[in-house]
Amino acid sequence: MHRLAAPALLLAGLAACAGPPPQPVPEAAAPPAQRGEASYYGPGFEGKRTASGERFDPGADTAAHRTLPLGSVAEVTNLETGQSQRVRITDRGPYAKGRVVDVTPKVAEKIGMKHKGVAPVEVKPVAAPTETASR
Repeated sequence: MHRLAAPALLLAGLAACAGPPPQPVPEAAAPPAQRGEASYYGPGFEGKRTASGERFDPGADTAAHRTLPLGSVAEVTNLETGQSQRVRITDRGPYAKGRVVDVTPKVAEKIGMKHKGVAPVEVKPVAAPTETASR
């Protein structure tokens, strides 16, 4: 019986390390939606560390934003196509004037901006990380 208890405890411990998922942002506390231009990460970033410490994955639903908390979730809407995608903020940037968010190539494809490279967007915060998840 002790042999089975140890793996179960190990799995429970690993699950606890992952941290709780981001929590919905109450409307009164939510930062306002932001409009500006979006761009996407070009080649050469795959596997590099982001500001959150994660490795960049061009096939993930993630993005870079200058001020939203790392680990938070935002909805990015292409104002030309109306297509939206939820992303998790894992990096800081973009630093080009007028740009409000950098998305992965996968997200750029999903919201219909990959061909142009940039698009006018609205970024709406949806969920903030819990205190323990942001550490």
